[in-house]
Amino acid sequence: MNTNLSFTSSARSTGGRKGVAEGQGVEPPIQFSAPPEFQGEAGMWTPEHFFTSAVASCYISTFQAIAGYSKFDAQAIEVSVIGELEKSSGGYQFSRVTLRPVLTISDESARERGMQLLQKTEKACLVSRSLRSEIVLEPKVIVKT
Repeated sequence: MNTNLSFTSSARSTGGRKGVAEGQGVEPPIQFSAPPEFQGEAGMWTPEHFFTSAVASCYISTFQAIAGYSKFDAQAIEVSVIGELEKSSGGYQFSRVTLRPVLTISDESARERGMQLLQKTEKACLVSRSLRSEIVLEPKVIVKT
């Protein structure tokens, strides 16, 4: 695998505080707006949603890779990500990102290993590793037989 990778996205304005984001080789384009708190339109994707979605999708992809390499059988994995904005002297920035993964397994004996993999995933996710924000992990494992 090449050790130097690049990914290209672009965005263009469609008027006001709205626009369209595209990823090279990715469909469909995504319409976005500034959030209503910043005079944007409600009900649309925002850069802030893209940010937290990048963390969430990276966490899931990383967990799936780690679980596969570890031969760990998970019934399901989902994660919610909360990004907290804080105003500083330079303007708003994400000061804290909280990840709340929920791992569903079928056997109680796998709980500890599942929790270890959730923690390992947080440290391995390249998106969260790239952030200056405080990263908080609040994992949960559910046994569903």
